[in-house]
Amino acid sequence: MLLFGRETMTDAMFNFQIARLLALADDMERVRCGVPPEVMAGDAAPILDRWILAQRIVPCLAGLSTGHPRLVGQDRLIATTDLWLLSEDRAWARTLSRWYRVGRPAEQSALDS
Repeated sequence: MLLFGRETMTDAMFNFQIARLLALADDMERVRCGVPPEVMAGDAAPILDRWILAQRIVPCLAGLSTGHPRLVGQDRLIATTDLWLLSEDRAWARTLSRWYRVGRPAEQSALDS
């Protein structure tokens, strides 16, 4: 997740993440077009041995959603996709799938009960 705004220096990290995401999107497009992974990766690809399918925690937001295009309803409890951008003033958030206007944060005491 990257913070963005007037006070945050974003150029280097934004450029790094943009390049990374563009490379992923390019590879996905090439897979869709039938290019085999061995052609894209070549002999330089590392080997991952004795592997398992795992999950890891990524930043996201959870809260009461109103006006979501797919999760219809008012004050519907949701969790977002991976959080990529959060404005310094915490007014805007960009997840993997869409922008959100960010309202009031939850009260910490309500989360503890």
